[in-house]
Amino acid sequence: MSEKQLPEFKDVLSAADQIEGYAAKTPFLKAYDLSEKLSAEIYIKPECLQRVGAFKFRGAFNRLSRLTDAERKRGVVAYSSGNHAQGVAASAQILGMDAVIVMPEDSPKMKLQNTKDYGAEVITYDRENESREEIADQISEERGCIVVPSFEDFYIISGQGTAGLEAVKQAEDMGVKLDIFMTPVGGGGLISGCSLAVKGLSPDTEIYGVEPEEFNDVQRSLESGKIESNARAGGSICDAILTVHPEPMTYKIMSDNLVGVLTVSDAEVLVAMKYAWEKLKLVVEPGACVALAAVLHGKIDVAGKKVCIVLSGGNVDEETFKKALDT
Repeated sequence: MSEKQLPEFKDVLSAADQIEGYAAKTPFLKAYDLSEKLSAEIYIKPECLQRVGAFKFRGAFNRLSRLTDAERKRGVVAYSSGNHAQGVAASAQILGMDAVIVMPEDSPKMKLQNTKDYGAEVITYDRENESREEIADQISEERGCIVVPSFEDFYIISGQGTAGLEAVKQAEDMGVKLDIFMTPVGGGGLISGCSLAVKGLSPDTEIYGVEPEEFNDVQRSLESGKIESNARAGGSICDAILTVHPEPMTYKIMSDNLVGVLTVSDAEVLVAMKYAWEKLKLVVEPGACVALAAVLHGKIDVAGKKVCIVLSGGNVDEETFKKALDT
C-alpha cells in the first residue's frame, strides 16, 4: 500500500471489523428539545462517550493494531493536544507497546494526566514556537519509534470513519434517512473518514464540517482550491481542533465529499457546551461542540431536515467547563 493511497468505503468497513470489541459503539440519540425548537429532526452521535472520551480511539486502535510484531517492539510516537494522545496511549497499553506523546504545554490538564495514566511518556512543547512534527521525527530517529500522525494516515482516517458508519446504520435502523451529517473539523481525519462512510451508505446526504472562525484553514482551502494555513497555532478554546492546515490526503477527501465548512466563535461554542449539559445531559469539550454550536446559532438552515451532529469528545478541564456553565 502506498503511503499516500487514499482510503475508500471498503477500508472503513475493514476498520469497523478491526476495532470490534475494543471501541465502544456509541449511541445515536434524538435531540427532542432542539428538534422542536428548529422544526427539524436533530440526532446526536456522542463520541464523548467513546473509550478515552473521544472518537480518536477509533483511528488510533485501527492504526496501532495493524503494526507487525517487529514494529510493535519499536514502540510509537505521536503528537496531539490531547485526544489523539489519549487514543494512542490507550491503544498502545492494550497492545503492550511503548508510546511517547508530544503534547503542547498548554494542553488541558485532564488530557495531559489521562495520557500519562495510560502509561505513555509525555513530552511537552511550545505550540507557538516549536514544531511538534519535528520533535516527533527526532524522537523517531533517536529511538526507532514509529510515528503515528493525528490525521494524515490511511488507517487513522478509515478508523475515524467508523463513527459515521455507525451513525448512518443506526439512523437506518430507526427508519431515518439523513439529509445532513455534521462534524467538527481540525486536520480533517474525522470528517474525511466519516464522509467515506456516509457517501458509501447514503450518497445523497450532505456533509458539512465546522471550524473555529479564526482557524478556518479548511474552509479557506476548499474555497480557494489549494491548501491554506492558519496564521497561528493557538488562541481558541477549541484546542482539540486547532491545526495549522489540512494535509494532502484529508484535503483531497474533503474536497471530493464536503458540501461546505461553517465557522463559529468561542462564545457560541460556550453556549453550545452549556446547552449540551442542560438539555442533552452530556459533557462536551469546546472543539467537539462546534457542529452543535453551528446548528444552535443558525449557521445552517435545518428546518424540515434530518440532521446528525457528531459531538466528538468530552475531555474538558473543570475551569473551562465552569466558564461554559456560567455563560
